[in-house]
Amino acid sequence: MHERVHSDSHETRGRVRIVRGLPLRSFRLGLVGQADVVEFHKIDKNDQSAWQPRPVEYKRGRPKKDSCDLVQICGQAMCLEEMLGCSIDYGYLYYGKTKRRLLVEFNEDLREQTEQTALKLHELISSGQTPHAQYSSKCERCSLLSMCMPQICTSHKSASKYLKKVLIDSLT
Repeated sequence: MHERVHSDSHETRGRVRIVRGLPLRSFRLGLVGQADVVEFHKIDKNDQSAWQPRPVEYKRGRPKKDSCDLVQICGQAMCLEEMLGCSIDYGYLYYGKTKRRLLVEFNEDLREQTEQTALKLHELISSGQTPHAQYSSKCERCSLLSMCMPQICTSHKSASKYLKKVLIDSLT
């Protein structure tokens, strides 16, 4: 499903310009990434035309019980706002299982949650500690499964213990 959206292509359909694989960044939030799709809708106001961006994030499955997808799309919108000097009220999550778009409003609560998530991410990175992976059934559908390896990297194993064992074994 993501093959087309990460193709770095674009097209225009009437008053909508569709851009795929758009690089994103926010210096304020300390985030970089890539949008699956950003639709630029041509709007007329004050006898002038302008392009209003709307991020669209594609997901293979169904809407989740937690807010992780909402935070992700809101982060994309906040990056676009900073990059383009505009305001974005809403975007979309497209779920492959339901084949439906879900409208996501970027209200103050979601924006605050997104900022707090970015802050926690930077605190985690600064700590130098990698959190233990917690395997669950949703891991099987994750594109990062082969890098994360949650079944191998359980809480009772650590890289430092492994390296110490390898070094001691090599010296004996």
